[in-house]
Amino acid sequence: MNQIDFDSFVKKVTYNGEPMKDQVEETHISWIAFSKTRVFKIKKPVKFSFLDFSTLEQRKKYCLRELKLNQRFSKIYLDVLPIRCGINGWSLEEDGQGKVVDYAVLMKRMSSSKRMDKMLMEGKVNKTSIQALAKEVAFFHHKAEIIYTPFNLKKAKILFNDIEEITAFIKKELGEEQEDFLLKSIAWSNNFLDSHALRIQERIISGFKRDLHGDLHAGNIFLYQQPVLFDCIEFNDEFRQIDVLYEIAFLCMELEVGGHQELSDYFLAKYSKSLVCFEKEEDDDLYKYFKCLRANVRLKVRTLGVAGSEDGAIDKAELKVITNYLSLMKKYMTDVNNKSPSTFQE
Repeated sequence: MNQIDFDSFVKKVTYNGEPMKDQVEETHISWIAFSKTRVFKIKKPVKFSFLDFSTLEQRKKYCLRELKLNQRFSKIYLDVLPIRCGINGWSLEEDGQGKVVDYAVLMKRMSSSKRMDKMLMEGKVNKTSIQALAKEVAFFHHKAEIIYTPFNLKKAKILFNDIEEITAFIKKELGEEQEDFLLKSIAWSNNFLDSHALRIQERIISGFKRDLHGDLHAGNIFLYQQPVLFDCIEFNDEFRQIDVLYEIAFLCMELEVGGHQELSDYFLAKYSKSLVCFEKEEDDDLYKYFKCLRANVRLKVRTLGVAGSEDGAIDKAELKVITNYLSLMKKYMTDVNNKSPSTFQE
């Protein structure tokens, strides 16, 4: 589907008599359309180094994979439907008429007011919600498939060191001091991984590497009485098959960059009671490293987004977010270097 097709689809298709709403969301790899009670996620025909949705067969494959993987922990994923285009227009039916031109993942529509990132901005997330979320995540992690693929030191270094790609932008917009910090962080990460590679592999042997969510942040969580997780990574197993500490490090880091340190500490405390994930003192350093790595990845993504804007304008608010990720990386590195104790114990 191209963009024109998607616009036509949203304006003209119905599902069980429900027309599409005006609300449409778009990411760099998907379109999301809404009816009154359902959500339809359609993969863009794109190909990157980390995914391939370029053919109809590939998009069907990953729609089915998305459905299966998310159904492990979420009841909102219902089906994969063919999108047909025939003489009577668009249809979303398994046995409808017309040529199948694409596929859509069908989900129950949830209240956007319950999405965790929006609730955080409105100051509506409390410890009761965090406790329920920690229990939900720990339950999913406990039953997740254990993965024994050995630790790859070279790949781990590359993942962190890719931050070098944005150093020129950082120097131009934030100065040489910040550029120098990024370059030093690469050397720090290399040394850390060399020193802790054995422990990372020991944790794999102990069963802490599992087939998880891979993208567990506040934008992928609905905070109902029983929290709902959604939108795990389906297109790359390596992004999803990770240490449980790396999974929760993403959510905790995002809470901290948003100024919610207390909620981050509380989540970790409650999660750790449900699923024991710190066996040795060294694991505390690994958790902080994983938070630093998560901040590193988010920093790169936000920076590339700003640098690639069509008008070339640099939004001051975005630069502030980028600076916050840099500051958080510095904090985590300092905590590891100084052996600052974690606050996960109550």
